[in-house]
Amino acid sequence: MSTTRFAPSPTGYMHIGNLRTALFNYLISRKSGGTFILRIDDTDPERSKQEYVDGIKQDLEWLGLHWDRVEHQSDRFDRYAEIADQLRDMGKFYECFETPVELDLKRKKQLNMSKPPVYDRSGLALTEAERDELRSERAAHWRFMLDQNRIEWADGILGDLSIDAASVSDPVLIRGDGQVLYTLASICDDTDMGVTHVVRGSDHVTNTATQIQMIRAIGGTVPEFAHHSLLTGPKGEGLSKRLGSLALRDIRESGVQPMALLSHLARLGSSDPVELCGSIDEIVAGFDLKKFGSAPTKFDKADLYPLTAKYLQNLDLSAVLGKISAMGVPTDEAENFWNAVRGNILTLKDLDSWWGLIQKGADPKIDDEDQEFVSRAIALLPDRPFDNQTWSTWTQEVKVATGRKGKSLFMPLRKALTGMSHGPDMGTLLPLLKVIKR
Repeated sequence: MSTTRFAPSPTGYMHIGNLRTALFNYLISRKSGGTFILRIDDTDPERSKQEYVDGIKQDLEWLGLHWDRVEHQSDRFDRYAEIADQLRDMGKFYECFETPVELDLKRKKQLNMSKPPVYDRSGLALTEAERDELRSERAAHWRFMLDQNRIEWADGILGDLSIDAASVSDPVLIRGDGQVLYTLASICDDTDMGVTHVVRGSDHVTNTATQIQMIRAIGGTVPEFAHHSLLTGPKGEGLSKRLGSLALRDIRESGVQPMALLSHLARLGSSDPVELCGSIDEIVAGFDLKKFGSAPTKFDKADLYPLTAKYLQNLDLSAVLGKISAMGVPTDEAENFWNAVRGNILTLKDLDSWWGLIQKGADPKIDDEDQEFVSRAIALLPDRPFDNQTWSTWTQEVKVATGRKGKSLFMPLRKALTGMSHGPDMGTLLPLLKVIKR
C-alpha cells in the first residue's frame, strides 16, 4: 500500500497546477488501497492564512478527493528542531552569514567568470571568533552540507536521473529569522509519516536530489519520486501569469463539473485519450503513471466545457432537480423541461437562459425573404394546449400550404419562435413555450 501526500502552502487559493499534483498523489494512494495525507505547509506565519486552508479543503471536497488525515507543519516545529540538532551533531549543518545582497554579488561574479552559481561554502571557513563577531551583527542562516557526488534515482515518469551534487548549492534549511524552510520540513515529514511515493512538478527535480541525500542522512527511507510535466497555456505559453484565472474556485464558479475536470487532468499529458469517466473509481482504475511523458503539457480551460456538457447530458432529473426547482420551474414541468434542454447546455448555468426563453418568449429573428412565409405559418399554428405532436402536425400543414420543405421550412420557424438557429428538438420545446412573440 502506498502513502502519498499533497502539501500545499496556504498562501493563496488552489489553481489547476496544484490540482494536477494533488490528483496524481490521490490516485496512486487509492489504487493501492493506501493513505492520502493532506499536509498543510504553513511554516511561514506571515503569508499562511486560515482562509486559504479552508479554501484548499473546500476545493478538494468539491472534487471528491477526500484525505485520510490532515497534518499541519506549524504543529511540528519541535520535531524540526530535533532534526536540525541531529544534522548539527553529524557535522552536516553549518551557519552562514551572507546577506541576500552579498549572495547575489557572489552569484553574479561566478556567472561573469563562466562558473556555475554555486555557494562557495564560505561559512565553513569561518573561525569561531569570526562567527561570534558575525552573530553579534546579524542572524545566521543554516545550510545542509551536501556530499559532492552524483545523486541517482529511478524517476517514475522521467526514468533514470543523475545529478552532480557539486553543481548544486548547499540548500538553506533555516532562515536567519528562524523560519524552517520547505526542504527541512518536507524530508522530516516524509520520513516520519512513512510517505512511500512523491509525485510533483518537474521543476522540483533538483530539490529531489538534495532531499534524497538529506533523507538518507537522517536515516529515513527514500520515497519513490516521479516528476510530471509542467502545464502550459494552449499555445505553449507559461501559466504563471494566468494562474489567478485558473483558480479552482473560479473554475467551479464557471460551471465546470468535478468529473469533467478530474477526467481531463487524469489523462492530460499521457498516452491515453482524454475521455469522460463516470466516477472517481473509474479514474483510479485507469490511472497509470508510466503513461505520462516529460514534454510540457498544454492545458486549455475551454476543453473542460464539452466534457461538462457530456456529463450533464447523462444525468437523471433527480441530480438536477434542486437547481431546476430553485429556478422556479413547476414540479410537473421539471422532467419535460430537463429532457428538452439537457442536450443544449454546456453548464447548468445555461438552464437559466432556456427557462427565460420558455417563460418570456424570444424576439423573433426573421430574414427579409422569410417574412411572408413566417406570417403565413404563424397564422396556421393551432390553438393551445400544444403537445409533442404539435410541431410535426403544424409543420406538415405549413409545408402543404407553402410548398417549403427541409431546412427552408424548419429553420425560419425555429428562428421565429426561439430567436436562434440552434437548440432543442422543437417537438419537445414547443409544448413548453408559454409566450410566442409574433
